[in-house]
Amino acid sequence: METRSIRIALIGDYDPHVTAHQAIPIALERVAAYTGLNLQWQWLATDEIHTDSPLHTFDGFWCVPASPYRNMDGALLAIRFAREQRRPFLGTCGGFQHAVLEYARNVLGWSDAEHGETAPDAARALLTPLTCALVEAVDSIHLREGSLIAEAYGCTEIREGYRCRYGVNPQFEGELLKHELHAVGHDSQQELRAFELSDHPFFVATLFQPERAALKGVLPPLVGAFVAACAGQPS
Repeated sequence: METRSIRIALIGDYDPHVTAHQAIPIALERVAAYTGLNLQWQWLATDEIHTDSPLHTFDGFWCVPASPYRNMDGALLAIRFAREQRRPFLGTCGGFQHAVLEYARNVLGWSDAEHGETAPDAARALLTPLTCALVEAVDSIHLREGSLIAEAYGCTEIREGYRCRYGVNPQFEGELLKHELHAVGHDSQQELRAFELSDHPFFVATLFQPERAALKGVLPPLVGAFVAACAGQPS
């Protein structure tokens, strides 16, 4: 019996020169080869995502690195769909940042929340420049025991790579994490590097880029866990 196709939307503006964009298809190919799943993915350019886009046809959503996106509202719309419709979601780097922004605006009601990359003078710049930019950096991350991401890696201490300049503004972090959004990963300086939504089957976001491991011949554990969650969606 032929297995059904698992469809994954890649939210972001594809650029062949971006390392993460080179790595993501390879990561998905490795997962498909390892699991035998019929895995299909489609890049969704942010300026082509609208309220009438057929997002319901996808089993899962991955918001990918390389922001600012051409259309922030398109990215936020797709993230909101994944969150509200309880579709598996993975956000890496820029995806982490915009998942934070979508949650702040649409769950916490912070309509004035902005990304400091595009609105640096905003009163509520939720994402601000990191104290030390993480461009081509590798660091250790401690994962919260029992979290989805720790279960994916099978341990609570990992090392991953970054290409990132923005993170959660410490001024708003306490309020941001009071409800369903939970910190599940911190770096060696105790800075927030991963979060999950507690009231969602699989909604995980990391400031680091786990997909990069695929370029070294490794099957990224978190990508595998994300695909497994997508495979569990009803047809």
